[in-house]
Amino acid sequence: MAITAAQVNDLRQRTGAGMMDCKRALEEANGDIQKAIEILRKKGASVAAKRAEKSANEGLVVTKISDDKKSATILELNCETDFVAKSDDFVNLANFIVDEVYKSKPKNVDELMKNKAVQDKLNEVIGKVGEKIEVSRFDNLEAANGLLVDYIHPGSKLGVLIKFDEVNSGNDELYAIGKDMAMQVAAMNPISIKREDVPKEIVDKEIEIYKELAKKEGKPEQMLEKIAMGRLNKFYQENVLLEQAYIKDNAKTVGDLLKEFNSKLGSSTKVAKFDRFHLGDEKK
Repeated sequence: MAITAAQVNDLRQRTGAGMMDCKRALEEANGDIQKAIEILRKKGASVAAKRAEKSANEGLVVTKISDDKKSATILELNCETDFVAKSDDFVNLANFIVDEVYKSKPKNVDELMKNKAVQDKLNEVIGKVGEKIEVSRFDNLEAANGLLVDYIHPGSKLGVLIKFDEVNSGNDELYAIGKDMAMQVAAMNPISIKREDVPKEIVDKEIEIYKELAKKEGKPEQMLEKIAMGRLNKFYQENVLLEQAYIKDNAKTVGDLLKEFNSKLGSSTKVAKFDRFHLGDEKK
């Protein structure tokens, strides 16, 4: 049967697919708009299969946080080009998936991909944009007795979630401090919250490097350990969140900022966890 321009336009409005793809789908479906939509959705799955070996290093980091700041999700969604990452289709897809992760709390990406609504929406957008799209990672945080704070750096290539525990009062003030701390994590990329949390293999490697440097500088053997420990303290100050110089006032540390808050309110609030998702970083 003859396919009219009005039918093609209708299908384009409904799906966002290209004009020729819509025309071919309608011809294959003998003008049945619902069948044509199904054909286009299957085409999305076909495109996904074809793009499976392509690299997807662009994309967005998005967050969703509850009104009471007790529950939050952070997610990284990848595609092949920055052009697609900025498109409405991709942005809407990222927000749709982070909503689903927030609601259904899957354990991992494989479990998320068993969600038919997510798979269908993903294939639909892949069909439209013709690029590989994949969820690379996400995390759900809960803070029943605490507070969660999120931060997305302009451009949505970098996002942070921070969890505070033992929060009894001063939520508004803590939330403001939390935003500053989240920006700190974004800017300074700490390894851990406190020095005891730095993995032992990293500490051992740093000590080994510092000893070797001191030896090459001609320092006596009996001084190598002391010199290495002094340099290790500097390493902690640069890489441990609570020991880093506060980006808004380098006369104090991030730990000082939290101590001031606790002293003012007589509380014992602590930073329990942070997630830092930077586009293209090694996936966790």
